[in-house]
Amino acid sequence: MDLLINVTQPYAWGSRTAIAQLSGRPQASQPEAELWMGAHPRAPSRVVEGNEERSLLDLIAAAPEALLGQRLLSRFGPRLPFLLKVLAAETPLSLQAHPNLEQARAGYASEEARGVPLDAPERNYKDPNHKPELICALEPFHALVGFRAVPETLRLFAPLAIERLAPMLSLLETADLQSFFEAVMTSPPELRGELAAATLSACRSRQSGPFAAEYAWAARLGSLYPGDVGIVIALCLNLVTLSAGQALYLPAGNLHAYLQGVGVEIMASSDNVLRGGLTPKHVDVAELLSVLDFSAGPVQPLEAALQGHERVFHTPAPEFRLSYFDLDGKLTPERSDGPEILLVTGGSALLRSGDRELCVPAGGSVLIRASDPAYEIGGSGRVFRAMAA
Repeated sequence: MDLLINVTQPYAWGSRTAIAQLSGRPQASQPEAELWMGAHPRAPSRVVEGNEERSLLDLIAAAPEALLGQRLLSRFGPRLPFLLKVLAAETPLSLQAHPNLEQARAGYASEEARGVPLDAPERNYKDPNHKPELICALEPFHALVGFRAVPETLRLFAPLAIERLAPMLSLLETADLQSFFEAVMTSPPELRGELAAATLSACRSRQSGPFAAEYAWAARLGSLYPGDVGIVIALCLNLVTLSAGQALYLPAGNLHAYLQGVGVEIMASSDNVLRGGLTPKHVDVAELLSVLDFSAGPVQPLEAALQGHERVFHTPAPEFRLSYFDLDGKLTPERSDGPEILLVTGGSALLRSGDRELCVPAGGSVLIRASDPAYEIGGSGRVFRAMAA
């Protein structure tokens, strides 16, 4: 087992305090949006070995079976199939969705063949992998997730009385959500600006009733991104608030936007994002339409299932499994047959494996290799455990 040194991503929507406080550091000088733990080529973790640091990518390349185990190596090849993050959203992220595996492979191959640079702003596919993901809240966490049932969305729009939107809302009255989305997103630029302004004005003036929270969030989004018609689409999504310990699972094609909060996120190791608005970044409507799932209905937060001393989030994604321990003493988890990453988010933990002992403070993380023996973990506080399913 080895301590990890991880990369913090300074995206503009991040927090200067959340990840710093978790790690016991002073306030950061710039936003810290995500702390990455894993072996994604864009920002691999480093492993402390004596007085040296080695990239986790290099360690896997040097000894794939010892680090990954035979089952993962056979199924996913010589790569860590999951990426673990701490996500800290001070301001809302863009509307976005992720492709399935077939779409990711095809999109990546197409852009590679056309010679689109990986760092080009118009690049959609950074790698040939899909990105199902799960986020577990560390505090109250607000998000827009999936399309709301159409009758409820019509009830939401009715009091706003947005005249310019009326012809498009008629598409919703026939339950044609995809046509409504396409009509809004592909309307002429001048009309998109008018729709955004009218929707913002209506939401600012209507801050009561059963959809008061949705109107308030839309008003904030419209103020942050004036003229962005994504405000209309945001009003079509389910507004969800997670309590600490609750989670959301987001499969391919789910349109969503994290609004505010701090959570532990795990996903298949990918950075593929197709944006749908509320962002200054590239929005490829045609490509987004090709991956979106227009299923509509309510969203239920995911509760962890208690298995012995461990609380486990069950999902259909084979690349990852997230769980956590609330420590009050010592325990010996049942070892998986692959690598694990342990992340301490509260208190501290003392790990023992063979003749090794590591003290891990809050914000610290540890790599357990597939070839490592069983380990004991003690202390007080919460420890998240990431592995392949």
